[in-house]
Amino acid sequence: MADFHFIRPLWLLAIIALFFMLFLLKKMRLKRSGWQQLLPTHLAKVLVTDDQAEKSRSLLLPFFIGLLSIIAMAGPSWQKLPQPVYQVAKGSVLIMDMSYSMYATDVAPNRLTRARYKAIDLLDSITDGEVGLIAYAGDAFSISPLTDDSNNIKLLLPSLSPELMPVLGSNPFAALSLAHDMLINAGHNQGDIYWFTDGVDNIDIQDITQWSRKYPYRLNILGIGTTAGAPISLPNGELMKDDNGAIIVPKLTEQALRGLAKRGRGNYTRLSHDNRDIEQLTAQPFKPGDEQTKASDNTGDQWQEFGPYLLLLVLAMLLPYFRRGALLAVLPFVFMVVPNQQVQASIWQDLWQTKDQQAQTLFDQQAYQQAADKFNDPLWQGSAYYKAGDYQQALSAFKQHDSAQAWYNQGNALAKLQKIDEAIAAYQQALTRDPNLTDAKTNKDLLEQLKQQQENQQQNSGDEQQQQDNQEQQDQQDQQQNGEQSGDSQDSESPNSENQSQASDSQPNQQQQDSAGQDSPQQSQENNSAEQADNEQPTEQASAEDKQPAQAEQQAKPKQDVEGEQEQASAAAQAQAKQLDKETEQKHQQLLNKVTDDPYLLLRNKMQLEYQKRHQDRRNVGVKKKW
Repeated sequence: MADFHFIRPLWLLAIIALFFMLFLLKKMRLKRSGWQQLLPTHLAKVLVTDDQAEKSRSLLLPFFIGLLSIIAMAGPSWQKLPQPVYQVAKGSVLIMDMSYSMYATDVAPNRLTRARYKAIDLLDSITDGEVGLIAYAGDAFSISPLTDDSNNIKLLLPSLSPELMPVLGSNPFAALSLAHDMLINAGHNQGDIYWFTDGVDNIDIQDITQWSRKYPYRLNILGIGTTAGAPISLPNGELMKDDNGAIIVPKLTEQALRGLAKRGRGNYTRLSHDNRDIEQLTAQPFKPGDEQTKASDNTGDQWQEFGPYLLLLVLAMLLPYFRRGALLAVLPFVFMVVPNQQVQASIWQDLWQTKDQQAQTLFDQQAYQQAADKFNDPLWQGSAYYKAGDYQQALSAFKQHDSAQAWYNQGNALAKLQKIDEAIAAYQQALTRDPNLTDAKTNKDLLEQLKQQQENQQQNSGDEQQQQDNQEQQDQQDQQQNGEQSGDSQDSESPNSENQSQASDSQPNQQQQDSAGQDSPQQSQENNSAEQADNEQPTEQASAEDKQPAQAEQQAKPKQDVEGEQEQASAAAQAQAKQLDKETEQKHQQLLNKVTDDPYLLLRNKMQLEYQKRHQDRRNVGVKKKW
């Protein structure tokens, strides 16, 4: 029910008249009583009793009957029915001048922008037949073949610019020749050619005049600019100069264009701020005998009206009134004249634009998210999502098409999502469908380089981590070996300490022996041996007790050193990893910035390829001209 609406909504205003009629009916019922006519008003209110509630309920049925009848006349509808479309078999071609002189600023903001808007107005005014689009500079190229859907041409107009053209110059004769081929191939021996330009060279006038005499087309020309002219302001802000360094000031050659339009049986007019120029260009259509009407393969939209079904309910509610004089109340509804449905439909449709038109306007205003919600074309919807930064939604939209351009756009979206492998595969699919898609190949090579750099960095970081682990293990082994050597040296020093202690103990014994005068050598030897044994026991115990805390202290010290070194190494590794990640991210972003992001790439490549393969057998005029 989202499409519910009224085909004839003005009928709803009749509800006001319904309430007025019910009010009059109520007043008439109050005057029917004879006593109310005989008695004064102040006495009738007191003496005459009247069942007001019963009368109010009796008016409910007429109210519902009138309300349902009005709603039925308004035409409620929520469903479309396909209908065959019949159109006039007439061809029209729009030729757009894309030379650099269209960047002149004598009309604000420049000639090119005004020409685009006027082209949209012209397409809106051409309601019958087919329309094609041609752009030219040093050579002419078909942007859109003849089609009965002018909305597709409107979507292509914003992409046209002088930078898009493969060759500089101004060659209108090539554009007129291409328009003739386009009309003949579509089966049109006659047609209208609308030429939007800011001037023509004298060398082209003779060729165009001969062409107009040879073919029966109407040549309508819209002059864009002023006869005073203005400098050419390039998109980078610089003013265009000739080979001598002088600023170029192109002027509108109005007299020459007016003469060409007259010899081409058409109209000439200059760009205006209102719609008078478009009305004058389309003022002289072909004679009806020259046009043919044919059935189109397309179907139009006709809303199915459900109002008659409500009238069945109204008839059922009228059954209680089938007595003499009761149906007179509904006679005004029976004789009401219903307006022409086609007129109402045309008025209703003129109030709105299609979703693609609304979306294109939002896209031009850089409201990309809102434009994406309105676009029906998946490619344009994906481009809007891509511009809005919603790369996942853009990828989903691009996947609905299986063309080279769609795969190329998928690759761009995947690259933005950091899905390098999938992006490379998408670029490969685009190259499979169009091997001449050079930007897809360039982006694919860039991503492959990025992938190789990532693999090399991962391998280098793995080798560094392995070397760091090996170094830590080697340090631990060296520290353990140093600890063992220190323990051995302590053990080897203990006998020396025992000998020293024995020597110190033997000195007092020797003194005692000397003082005793050496009475018995044997006794002295026994005493010395006994004393020596007694002195050895405490000396060994003391050395063992001293050795145990020394070894424990030396073993604890390497462990603390190893733990500290490990913490320092891990902190250094984390800092190094963060630095590498930051550098890697910067490199990735730099490579992604190099990925070509041009929504009009396919159109530019198409014209470039056509220009390279074309073998012209006509004389190109004005190719050497820069503007």
